[in-house]
Amino acid sequence: MDIFPISLKLQQQPCLIVGGGHIAYRKAVLLAKAGAVIHVIAPEIEANLLEIVKACQGQYVQSPFNPDIPLRNYRLVIAATNDKATNIQVFEACEAEKILVNSVDDPPHCRFMVPAIIDRSPLVVSIATNGTSPVLSRQIRTQLEASIPHGMGKLADFSGKWRTAVKAKIENPDERRIFWEDLYASPLKEQVFNGNIAQANRLIEQALIEWKKPKGEVYLVGAGPGDPELLTLKALRLMQQADVIIYDRLVSPPILDLCRRDAEKIYVGKARSNHSVPQDGINALLVEYAAQGKRVCRLKGGDPFIFGRGGEEIQELFAAGVAFQVVPGITAASGCSAYAGIPLTHRDYAQSVRFLTGHLKEGSPELPWNELVYENQTLVLYMGLVGLEKICAQLIAHGQRPNMPVALISKGTTPDQKVVVGTLADIASKVTEHQIQAPTLTIIGEVVSLRDQLQWQG
Repeated sequence: MDIFPISLKLQQQPCLIVGGGHIAYRKAVLLAKAGAVIHVIAPEIEANLLEIVKACQGQYVQSPFNPDIPLRNYRLVIAATNDKATNIQVFEACEAEKILVNSVDDPPHCRFMVPAIIDRSPLVVSIATNGTSPVLSRQIRTQLEASIPHGMGKLADFSGKWRTAVKAKIENPDERRIFWEDLYASPLKEQVFNGNIAQANRLIEQALIEWKKPKGEVYLVGAGPGDPELLTLKALRLMQQADVIIYDRLVSPPILDLCRRDAEKIYVGKARSNHSVPQDGINALLVEYAAQGKRVCRLKGGDPFIFGRGGEEIQELFAAGVAFQVVPGITAASGCSAYAGIPLTHRDYAQSVRFLTGHLKEGSPELPWNELVYENQTLVLYMGLVGLEKICAQLIAHGQRPNMPVALISKGTTPDQKVVVGTLADIASKVTEHQIQAPTLTIIGEVVSLRDQLQWQG
């Protein structure tokens, strides 16, 4: 994040616009809505801009910009002339005085940006691209405008009037947040939208009377293979309402960024021979936080019920009497194969697919080898990087042909995805040559040969 978004209170605060044309007028309109006292310095001024200045009891100084004027008298300054040199002069003068300054359409000479705005006062939504693409900001604003009801401003105002009473009744901030979330999902919202404030007041009064300490719950959520756009809608909703996020090593940073920003985040990732928190400890954490009345999102890469130990965790929750939900995710086999252009089944090549774990136990993989050497099936190995050479050797030893196609996918569905293609005989050496790192997924079968035709990711 290259900029820090803030909201400024400018009611009755002096602000300076340098420039008297249409660009300056557009900025003055926004400042006037915020209640600022607008002053303008320019050799000439448009009539509509002068009207705004007079209406907010500001002053117009008919003069070119002079860097020696006392800029400290202003909360912020906007350089809005059609002369870049003048705008830069304004910027440099403000920088010397440490005054917030914006040079219109000149990001390098801005200390703050003016975003695209959706105004549902007191609810205000701003969209910014750090000055790189104002047109894109406006396009996104147009899309969001249609999805935010105009009554949202009324709802924000209504909530503000009840905030003190709710805070007095419900002291715990997490419990108070849940109260508001439940309230916004109730009929009260529509009553406010329709202007039935008396009925809305009765509903919130009743909700406060009936309020009880919330019970904790655990959401076992599959985060998919890495691409945030492969999250399910339900996964995203629960990630954004959870109080605590307990996440694994395979949850990608872009997905973690989509979780509620102020949620407590606890890393419990496991790597080979390195478990930051043992499974018993993870189970205990889930029960402990739920017992505190918190909503806990147990976030796992892929699907929690496919080599994710999700079943073990909800058994523990069931035994402890903790409520839980399970949200399936796109498993790595589906996501990585699709992004690599390798169908797991195909009428001409594979009529079945098997998911296997490639983890070694006491130095060797334990797999039903005789069942894995059929020609027209696809094998998908999770966590098989370390044992890849031994697995390939065992398949050949049990009758699979050495030239059976193999693909190993590293960091699938992410921008760092790499795909190495070979055969049972040479894939291990190719993986070493390309210095492939975990997490990986291995696909063994004739379907791998279709990648040359079907790959679509760069």
